[in-house]
Amino acid sequence: MLQFPSPQPLAATWWHPPLAALLFLTRLPLPLPATLTITWTSAMMVWFPLVGAGIGLGGGVVFAIGLWLGLPCPLAATVTLAAMLLLTGGLHEDGLADLADGLGGGGTRERKLEIMRDSRIGSYGALALIIALLTRYQSLTALADPLRVTAVLVVSGAVSRAAMVVLAGWLPPARSDGLGRSHGQASGTVVLAAVAFASVIGEVILGSTMVVPALVCTLAVLILGLIARCHLGGQTGDVLGAGQQIGEVVFMLAAVAKI
Repeated sequence: MLQFPSPQPLAATWWHPPLAALLFLTRLPLPLPATLTITWTSAMMVWFPLVGAGIGLGGGVVFAIGLWLGLPCPLAATVTLAAMLLLTGGLHEDGLADLADGLGGGGTRERKLEIMRDSRIGSYGALALIIALLTRYQSLTALADPLRVTAVLVVSGAVSRAAMVVLAGWLPPARSDGLGRSHGQASGTVVLAAVAFASVIGEVILGSTMVVPALVCTLAVLILGLIARCHLGGQTGDVLGAGQQIGEVVFMLAAVAKI
């Protein structure tokens, strides 16, 4: 996970927040020309849906190339997931595993948060990762058509990362330190802008067929938020990452089911 220096006053330019979002959500070796502040990290959340759409587009291109090279659909799906994991560094998957371990293995709020800090993956985390990856893999093979795969990956990438911003705006930080605290709580304006960004992307690419998957995705993430508030007292970086994973998985399931 990226480590940002201590906040310092700085005159930001328009391209710093989207660059910061790209650096935070991916492992692309791009230079960061300036120190981030709390305001910056909140502002960069607006761009999360666009970065998520770009990650999905990359996955769709890999899937199409795999089929063009003659790979069977299951192998193309496997290579696609591997490429997306390489691009993101498994950032959100790590959050899902940590949250599953914490909720499954801790008896108190403090113990849950302590387990989530542990870099080791336990049985609950491993099972959560297996289920999430297997569901995404099966969804890609079910969609099969490269254009449809790309469309669903792009929109699910945008919507699920907008869900992260919703969680960051709705829930207070659960710790006095850590990622959730260092980024601050997203303002209502930032949340609305991120949601609007994702909605436009979804409407342009999938049209009205994105409505139900997006609603189901939103419901799943809101349920996760309620669980996090009840068990942890708020959000952490792991909660946000888990929200992205759950949102993406549920969106893809709904898209495959055509509900």
